[in-house]
Amino acid sequence: MAQSLAMAQVAVENGITHILVTPHHMDSDYTNHKQKVIKHTVQFQQAIDQAKIPLKVFPGQEVHLTGDLLAALDQDDILFADTGNRYLMLEFPHQEVPAYAQRMIFDLQARNIIPVIVHPERNQGIQADPTILYDLVASGCLTQLTASSYLGVFGDEIMKFMQQIIDAGLGFVFASDAHNLKGRNFRMKRAFDKLRKENGQELVDTFQNNAKAIINGDLIVPTGFTQVAKKKKRFWLF
Repeated sequence: MAQSLAMAQVAVENGITHILVTPHHMDSDYTNHKQKVIKHTVQFQQAIDQAKIPLKVFPGQEVHLTGDLLAALDQDDILFADTGNRYLMLEFPHQEVPAYAQRMIFDLQARNIIPVIVHPERNQGIQADPTILYDLVASGCLTQLTASSYLGVFGDEIMKFMQQIIDAGLGFVFASDAHNLKGRNFRMKRAFDKLRKENGQELVDTFQNNAKAIINGDLIVPTGFTQVAKKKKRFWLF
């Protein structure tokens, strides 16, 4: 709890007023059931209020794509980003986008659920074929990009790829993806400062308004996006 409160203070220093807490769920290492997350989020909010930190937290999950996802939904063990059960924070395996992903997303959308694909810039399958990301957004998905990726924490190549995603209009919100006080801390202020410099204040406003819309369950319709620009080939003259 002490570390969590320290992170809450750092979040406020980054200009953050509301946080969707998203522990991993249903991946190979972590299972964080809905009711447990709700319980701990309530306890955390109470501690935040007692510490007089001006921050509001909401219970959520970063849900791993798995064949058991629909069953978990039927069992009411999935938390959404909003109380209206519209936006689902969906994580692919880091190495690929599974072949069954398209079918699963169709099934989710048939339930009026909009998947928000988290940190697509770090997915190796999307890196190898950015058309996958374009097709996901064209089908109605949104994306959540990691602030640390934008600042080079995961390497220059991922940082450059994320800028390409943003330039193509395939990014919708930033996430802190904060895990701790050291390597995976909050960098939202710096990320927005860079976005303002690279793409302008209007896109900063759009990202922030999209975040509010997701939390409130308001509909976001992707428009104006394009394919990620292909890397230019280099030719050497001898």
